[in-house]
Amino acid sequence: MFQLPFPVRDANPAGGKDLGPLPEWDLSDLYTSEDAPELKRDMDWLEKACTDFAADYEGKLATLDAAGMLACVQRNERISTIAGRIMSFAGLRYYQMTIDASRAKFMGDTQEKITNFTTPLVFFTLELNRLEDDHLAKLFAANADLARYKPVFDRIRAMKPYQLSDELEKFLHDLGVVGDAWERLFDETIAGLTFTVDGEELNIEGTLNLLTDPDRAKREAAAHELAEVFGKNIKTFARVHNTQAKEKEVVDRWRKMPTAQTARHLSNDVEPEVVEALRSAVVAAYPRLSHRYYELKRKWLGLDRMQVWDRNAPLPMQDKRTVPWDEAEKTVMEAYAGFDPRMAEIAQPFFRKGWIDAGVKPGKAPGAFAHPTVTEVHPYVMLNYLGKPRDVMTLAHELGHGVHQVLAAGQGEMLSSTPLTLAETASVFGEMLTFRAMLDKAETPAQKKVLLAGKVEDMINTVVRQIAFYDFECKLHAARREGELTPEDIGALWMSVQAESLGPAFDFMEGYESFWAYIPHFVHSPFYVYAYAFGDGLVNALYSVYAEGAPGFQDKYFDMLKAGGSKHHKELLAPFGLDATDPKFWDKGLSMIEGFIDELEAMEG
Repeated sequence: MFQLPFPVRDANPAGGKDLGPLPEWDLSDLYTSEDAPELKRDMDWLEKACTDFAADYEGKLATLDAAGMLACVQRNERISTIAGRIMSFAGLRYYQMTIDASRAKFMGDTQEKITNFTTPLVFFTLELNRLEDDHLAKLFAANADLARYKPVFDRIRAMKPYQLSDELEKFLHDLGVVGDAWERLFDETIAGLTFTVDGEELNIEGTLNLLTDPDRAKREAAAHELAEVFGKNIKTFARVHNTQAKEKEVVDRWRKMPTAQTARHLSNDVEPEVVEALRSAVVAAYPRLSHRYYELKRKWLGLDRMQVWDRNAPLPMQDKRTVPWDEAEKTVMEAYAGFDPRMAEIAQPFFRKGWIDAGVKPGKAPGAFAHPTVTEVHPYVMLNYLGKPRDVMTLAHELGHGVHQVLAAGQGEMLSSTPLTLAETASVFGEMLTFRAMLDKAETPAQKKVLLAGKVEDMINTVVRQIAFYDFECKLHAARREGELTPEDIGALWMSVQAESLGPAFDFMEGYESFWAYIPHFVHSPFYVYAYAFGDGLVNALYSVYAEGAPGFQDKYFDMLKAGGSKHHKELLAPFGLDATDPKFWDKGLSMIEGFIDELEAMEG
């Protein structure tokens, strides 16, 4: 395993208690090092494979019979696998330590080479989209192995109306590395920020963690320090957002995309009206959800007014102890096993084989994710574990992604990837299982109250906050179409959604208008955020079916995860009697959150 060149900071800078040994990634299942002979072999193979593929197939897709088309698709899939394996290795090493110049250079160089190698492949989707529907239908009818790839063809062909000339598509493909450079500038700027709170120097993860500290003065100090450091760097963040949004506007305009959101809806394989129904349902529910909950929390905290640094404050009756890593593992694994032993069995290797990187370290990327890498290897989970109860939920969430990715791998490289709207299913379900298991073990009303309140807060962060983020992005991209945005312009858009979503219990400090700056999704994946709300609503509806004791639920659930990206959400949900295109569908999920708030209010009586 790679050794860090300097001592690692205590993994729990906020609490100082021992979390126990925390797992680190062993990336050798991808490659042993950036000088590994296998990596050079794969890079050389990839360059030749791309050139050969273009020579064999460019201009000839229309002449292929079913067997020929299958061979073509499988060769393309193999190229995706090798390129994905190389980029996964470069990316994961970089995220472990984004301030390491050699890792950043290795990732940048690798990205550039792979972009150059794969430029000759741009013809594939363009040419595919020029084939007639009935021609493809005959090929699918003639070969069942080829027909299995139909969902991939359907998603590619959804882009047909927005396709540019072959030359322009190649130009945009090559230009992609420039957009990637702006993303890296954002990542490196965020990772390099330092914050001083009460004399202690922290990175962004440690500082954001203080917003959940029991000590209100510490939370306030952290919030003001975040605002001050964001303020000092706000021109850089505004430049990144302006450039990324402008680049997107130019590409969308050339492609004649009807809205800034269209590309995301297409990649999510979801109808715009379904997203609009979700957004409308959540916005209409703000007063019944976040406004009502935060009014309760204001009373619990004994405050006349809530400040932004109180939003994620622990409750006064909350257990202040730190959760050691082994206890977090046990809690999640027992919850998974309680649902189905197969789920715990799939999750086990993550803890034992170096598939999780959990500690907070200097330069490590903030946040948490599960990266599927490629279907012939396995996923890797990244956490910044600080021993908070919420961190246990994050482990349950990311491990859910990991289980989903392992199960979907059987579909192969092109069919395993799940649209974002469905990608949150197993993660949010894993959280719900863990929450229910912990609730069942609660020994006192106070413990139950804390767990319920924690779950409501997580759901508000997942549903209300993410839809507010989505509205912010909609406003940001619309405003950028009219011209360059100053940091103040962006801040005003941010504040316009904050008060509406959080409600009248809050006051907003000066400087909070810069808090849009650190949200990575706005830069890396425009409009990604509604997928969280989609996933939460979907899981709440799914869980209610499970809670009602639907026969064979576990088997149906595993089948859904195994399907990966091979089925549309309508087809995946049908076995459970659910339909996301039904406007009432979202009310099911929202009413579960409302029910939890009802319970909390009843405890006050």
